[in-house]
Amino acid sequence: MTRHIVCAVKDLPAGQRQMLWVRGREIVVFNHGGEFFALLNKCPHEGGRLGCGKLVGLVESSEPGTYRYSRRGELLKCPWHGWEFDIRTGQSWCDPSKIKTKTYPVAVEAGTELTKGPYVLEKFDVLIEQDYVLIEV
Repeated sequence: MTRHIVCAVKDLPAGQRQMLWVRGREIVVFNHGGEFFALLNKCPHEGGRLGCGKLVGLVESSEPGTYRYSRRGELLKCPWHGWEFDIRTGQSWCDPSKIKTKTYPVAVEAGTELTKGPYVLEKFDVLIEQDYVLIEV
């Protein structure tokens, strides 16, 4: 896999998302409390744009009349039919044994590290003698 720059961390504050096209695929990147997650922006059910969906939490109940709300903002509801996906894993909550959406690894790196790149520029020493500029090769 090749790496692609999405944006500066300051340009994607907590609770926000960024959609972008990479190699013909639309991907949505989420900042969830300083953690970043990326999913294919296409619901496996019927192709709805997941990035336009609402982030919700998980409601669990151990008995009638009691419930617990957890994982706030970690489940993404498809805007077309409400199918829910875990932004951490891409796993579907509608049919977890069979359905998931594609996830992509996300990393945060210092800009100074990105500018180094894998390339090294060839250098030559420069000398000045009288009125001539010379290089040593």
